[in-house]
Amino acid sequence: MLKNNILVIALVLILSACASERPVLTGVDGSAIPPAFAHFPDVPFPDQSYIDLDETKALGTGDNWIGSLAFTTPYNASSVFDFYMSEMPKLKWKEIATVRAEISHMTYVRENRAVQILILSDGSNAARVTITAIPNPNASGY
Repeated sequence: MLKNNILVIALVLILSACASERPVLTGVDGSAIPPAFAHFPDVPFPDQSYIDLDETKALGTGDNWIGSLAFTTPYNASSVFDFYMSEMPKLKWKEIATVRAEISHMTYVRENRAVQILILSDGSNAARVTITAIPNPNASGY
């Protein structure tokens, strides 16, 4: 009976250790990727962003997802715009057009895909962002 109790305790300890150690996902620059964004490694996300699952409609993962990702970030819209201007080229996205305005628009292409990024200030020094990815067979010419 003592043997069984020791075995049960050992199993509980092993399983609880496994449950508490989650793999840390990292981006290209080595920074941690929030789990909700891990399926979309081909686009950067500002730290402390929160995905809006009600507004997100995406199919696929990795470099082949399509659809729209909606999220909020605690940074103002201007900072988020600057973040994408800086980070998108690091992931080999080529800028096609950008408009910094009340609702900023950014369009990028890479390989056979295009993304549009919309950035809107939420009025409280934070921003709402929507990234839409679509297939783009003409992108290879850029």
